[in-house]
Amino acid sequence: MKIIRMDIKHGSVILMPETLDDFWVLYNVIDRGDTVYARTRREIRLNERYSRPEKGRRITAYLGLKVEDVKWDRSMNRLRIHGIICEAPEEIGEGSHHTFNITLNKSLKIVKENWMKHQIDQIRRAAEKKIKPTLIISIDDEGYCIGILRGFGVEIRAEEHITLPGKTRSEERRRALRELFKSAVKAIDEIRGGGKMPIVILGLGYVKNEFVKYLEGRPEIKRSIIDVKSVNSTGKAGIYEALRSGILSKALKYMRILKEAESIEELLKRLGKGRGDVTYGIREVQRANSLGAIEKLLLTDSYLREASDDERRILEDLMREVEEKRGEIIIVSTEHEAGAKLSSLGGIAALLRFPIE
Repeated sequence: MKIIRMDIKHGSVILMPETLDDFWVLYNVIDRGDTVYARTRREIRLNERYSRPEKGRRITAYLGLKVEDVKWDRSMNRLRIHGIICEAPEEIGEGSHHTFNITLNKSLKIVKENWMKHQIDQIRRAAEKKIKPTLIISIDDEGYCIGILRGFGVEIRAEEHITLPGKTRSEERRRALRELFKSAVKAIDEIRGGGKMPIVILGLGYVKNEFVKYLEGRPEIKRSIIDVKSVNSTGKAGIYEALRSGILSKALKYMRILKEAESIEELLKRLGKGRGDVTYGIREVQRANSLGAIEKLLLTDSYLREASDDERRILEDLMREVEEKRGEIIIVSTEHEAGAKLSSLGGIAALLRFPIE
């Protein structure tokens, strides 16, 4: 993320998304009721006073929208911001609906009445850390699963399941493994598209090590391997296990997703021990906040986005109070397993400084 101008005193920030992960940050920072400004294309109708107006023409203009909805269009790699035009040239006018399509390297200005600390922190982290997407392949004698790890979660891109011949049929087994490796390499090539994406190899048993040896014939891929780790699960479950256990810390050193996963694992661990220094659900979290007990407030991104206006005000007041009491706010993406676990607890929880009854 490129910060072009930050004027928190007057409530405005001008940003330019530079990576796909920046869309996740903007998706969570921009709220209903904010005003967003961007250059856009807009059709204007000519001679609308007649019953059959002439065909409209499209013009480029700088508009301001009062935000009603934000959607992240992953298929088109863009952010769609929908709202009512509140500032526009005279020929366009105000009051009608419009949608900004924000793409990479397109700047926008966000104006809020109140910026929260965790929102500014998200933007600054995105500006400071250029997160490289990482390819993760979990491979074993049951097949392989390939995912792309980004700041917002894991995107599964390819899977293949096989049944190897028994160990007594060693030659057939070797041939089947070679075909599996060949298929995995083809999938890696297609996903990387000629790029130099770093690679992490996971696996159960010896197959992952055999695959690394096989890659000696593809030095351009082998040079991209940054880590090889063992896991106890196969396929997609192996990737999620690696995220939970922290064995991907080398690949995820600068990635937000690791912090989220670790926080949720700590939450579940404390719940399992029944120590009383954790709580979940809006009412219980509010009670903990009234006692100044919240060390970390955990919310899913979907819980925030889908809240009604009244619920949103309650959440914003809660977050502001937590920050004032030096608590930390962590927004957990529902794009990965940690977010799904927090959603099952109602989408909001807190790690506490001390037990409460």
